[in-house]
Amino acid sequence: MLAGLSRSWAYRGFIFGSVKREFQSRYRNSLLGALWTVLNPLAMIIVYTVIFSQVMRARLPGIEDGMAYGVYLCAGLLTWGFFAEVVSRSQTMFLENANLLKKLSFPRICLPIIVLFNAGVNFAIILGLFLGFLAVTGRLPGVALLALPCLLLLQVLFSAGLGMLLGVLNVFFRDVGQFFGIVLQFWFWFTPIVYPIGILPEGIQWLVQLNPLTSLMQAYQSVFLQGVWPDWQQLLPFTLLGLLLCLLAWRLFRLRAGEMVDEL
Repeated sequence: MLAGLSRSWAYRGFIFGSVKREFQSRYRNSLLGALWTVLNPLAMIIVYTVIFSQVMRARLPGIEDGMAYGVYLCAGLLTWGFFAEVVSRSQTMFLENANLLKKLSFPRICLPIIVLFNAGVNFAIILGLFLGFLAVTGRLPGVALLALPCLLLLQVLFSAGLGMLLGVLNVFFRDVGQFFGIVLQFWFWFTPIVYPIGILPEGIQWLVQLNPLTSLMQAYQSVFLQGVWPDWQQLLPFTLLGLLLCLLAWRLFRLRAGEMVDEL
């Protein structure tokens, strides 16, 4: 795996050029251009924090702060959006770049890296706006923010491993992409993003705890909402699962890389 990543470094111009072209093409015929990358997430943050917390009066149990639910919601939705974008785009990356794979010779690992960078640019903009909002409203977590890079790294490992695994399988079994789209919808509602796990009946809570993303979302929410360090021990199973997915995805990729072009 490390050898594949080191080979991709020689193609860094190709990777960064692809990321730049996609970003530019997204707003090429738009009057406001790249300004939409700020306006769209800013509108989303305002809706979730102001409308839900102030207009709809949504509250978290045991917390008096009127904006708490909005912060809780944003912490989960923004990071879920990053996860969903990486996985969804990864599962179709080989199919969408079939012509490129047939015409050019380059390390195939470049495609997952391009997907990660594209999703990362979008997420970085949204996260920057969210942190700015927290700073303006006096809710910036402080020292606990130092845990954010570690949480993002764990999320990237899990998302990239799962996405690459699905991407290879989707080349040979096209139903994989369609099926996972349905799974993703159910997965969202089985993740404590719009609700705290404590309000669920005890008979259902254990099912939600089995969800690997539950511990990650709770870690993000504890940082942004309470300004406390995540429970790293609770994140250990998620970390091991992310590493396992990366290893499985890389092995399957290496075994089937030669066959994928024929299937495409």
